[in-house]
Formats: sequence, structure tokens, C-alpha cells
Amino acid sequence: MKRIGMGLVGAGFIGPHHLEAVRRLGFVDVVAIADFNEELARQKAEALGVPKSYGSYEALLADPDIQVVHNATPNYMHHPVNMAAIAAGKHIVSDKPLAMTSAQAKELLDAATAKGVVHAVTFNYRGNPLVQQARTMIKKGEIGPPRFIHGAYLQDWLLYDTDYSWRLEPDKGGESSAMGDIGSHWCDLAQHVSGLRITHVLSDLTTVIPVRKKPLGARIAFAKGGADEQYEPVDIKVEDLCSVLVRFENGAKGAFTVGQINAGHKNDLWLEINGGEASLRWHQEQQNELWIGHRSKGNMILQKDPSLMDADVAGLAKLPGGHQEAWPDAFRNVLKAVYEHIAEGKPMSERPAHFASFEDGWRANAIIDAVLASHRNGNVWTAVASL
Repeated sequence: MKRIGMGLVGAGFIGPHHLEAVRRLGFVDVVAIADFNEELARQKAEALGVPKSYGSYEALLADPDIQVVHNATPNYMHHPVNMAAIAAGKHIVSDKPLAMTSAQAKELLDAATAKGVVHAVTFNYRGNPLVQQARTMIKKGEIGPPRFIHGAYLQDWLLYDTDYSWRLEPDKGGESSAMGDIGSHWCDLAQHVSGLRITHVLSDLTTVIPVRKKPLGARIAFAKGGADEQYEPVDIKVEDLCSVLVRFENGAKGAFTVGQINAGHKNDLWLEINGGEASLRWHQEQQNELWIGHRSKGNMILQKDPSLMDADVAGLAKLPGGHQEAWPDAFRNVLKAVYEHIAEGKPMSERPAHFASFEDGWRANAIIDAVLASHRNGNVWTAVASL
């Protein structure tokens, strides 16, 4: 495998996980980090063992040793950084949501397609072996046609009014907070596993905590406020709780809730698909188990074990049964698919199923836009745009 140079723009909460994942691949060189200024970039590069640092993404894009750019910036920077990387002829791996709006996401998809660069969005839950097991079982008709698809993605890191993040500021995070941040993951997972597109939504968005205390100093994502921290009150305009009814293209119905004010739920993502013959449920916090529900025989739990999984996806499980695999391993699986695709020079049409593209990112943005429109227009059924 030929060696590939990688550069990271943004080294906050998620950025170091990008570095860890690509370093595990064995044929990727982490070349440089770019951040908002040269001093911050230098500090992070030293802490993460990266040889070069740049005080702007433009400087990083000019580095000839970098073939792939990872965009781990706040949401409002996704579009400009991605567009600049595409213009520079770099392959691009972007965090979700792909852009602030579906219109921006479509512009990115069109630009990447025209330029011929590889484009990926880090819907990392696709990389879990049992997610692909569930998808394969449904694709092969083992549970019958999906009839009801439901679940939730709940967290508690915004439970208190002293909890704060740039994700709550519309100019930085977008018009949606919880839905854009974690609802995009749930929708991508539901569509990916079921093989069905969400066509219509009816949403109810709530701002449970309408006024929050914004810290006057910097705070990293998911960190608690300190006892001596100083604050200023800020009116919150985005949702921290969202419930949505959905319709799928085959006539199946669904429902999901996303929230970040749910005490005791740390990263509680689950998806259940009820088919005509059986049901499947995957729960991220018990991600080495897949529940299979039956009517005429006992329910069962399929453990993550490559010897028991479908041969088409067993290779995503890197360890034998009884050896637990986790969030970083799924992230690595996704990036491995991206980088092998780049190394082999294949067209985007030949990417593996767990490799989410800018088209998948656009679909998630289109659902977010429809959810916002549904709520804005009085909680009415709203069609999701299609390409």
C-alpha cells in the first residue's frame, strides 16, 4: 500500500480521534495540523506528535506532502474548508453535519464530483461490525420487509444551565443543535441499515433550557463548568430536545427522539427495525451485541464474533469472539475504507457500504432542513428533498 500524507484542520474534541484512527492504518503519514492561529496549532502539534503546524487552513492546503485533508472544525467552517480543499485538489474527510444547510452540502457534493476527489463524511457508526451485520441481514431479506423503524440518540452533557458549547450558537453550529449534531447520526444509521430513504418528517423541537450561562473563558467540548468560572446569560434559540415522526420510501413508518438534556444518558444511540418476519436492535452502548426478535421462537442476542457473522461483513470484526471492540475501532474501520479507496484509485461508485460520501452528508442535511421546516410551519408533515 502506497503511503498517503494527511493533514488535520481543527484539533479540538474530535480531531485527535481522527489522528489516532489513521495512525492505526499503517500506511498514512500525519503531516500537519492547522488551527485558528500559529501558536495554538504549534501547541497541539507538539502535544499530538505531529511534525508540522500551520496557523490557517490555507497554509496547510498549500503543503505538497498532504494528499488528504480532515476537516474537524466547528460546523460553520465545514463549507469553506471543504470547498478550499476541493479547489486545491485534495481528497477530503469531513465531520458531520457536512454543512450548515442542504444547499451548502449540495454545492460541496457538486464541487467534489466535478473535481474528481474522494469525499467522505464521518458517520462513524457505520463502521461497527454489527451495524453491517444488521444491514446485511435486512438486505438479504432475513427479517422480511421493514415496517417500523424507531430509536433515539440521548445525551446529558447539556443538562445544566451552566453547560455551554459553540453548538448552541446558530452562527457557529447552525439553525439546529441536537438534531444537527446527533440527529444526523441517527438518520444516517436508520437509512443505511434499512436501505430505505426517509421521505417525510413531522417534528417537534424544544428548547428545554432557554437561557444558559456562557463561560467568559474557553472550555472544551463536554467539559463541566468550574466552581470559579465566570458567566454571562445567553438566550438560546436552538433545540436541545427533538422528537420526529418519519415515513420511509417503502411505506414503513418510524419515530425517533434526540436530546442532550437527558440525565444518565451519555452516548445512548439505539436503532430498532421491525420487519415482517423478525426484528433487529443495535444499541451503541452495548455495541458488541445485536438483538434479534422473533414471534415463533425465542429471541436471541448475536455476539460480535466473526465466526458467527455473515461472511460478507465478518472482516470488519478485527478480534475474535469475546474480545470487545469499541467506538475507536468503528471509526478506524470507516477511515480504513476511505484510505484504501484512495490508495487503489477507485471511483466513488465502487466505495464499500460503510464509507459515507458527501451524497450521504447531503441527505442528512436535507433531513435536518425538513425537520426545521416542519417545526417552523406548525408541526406539519414535510417532504425531504431528493437529488
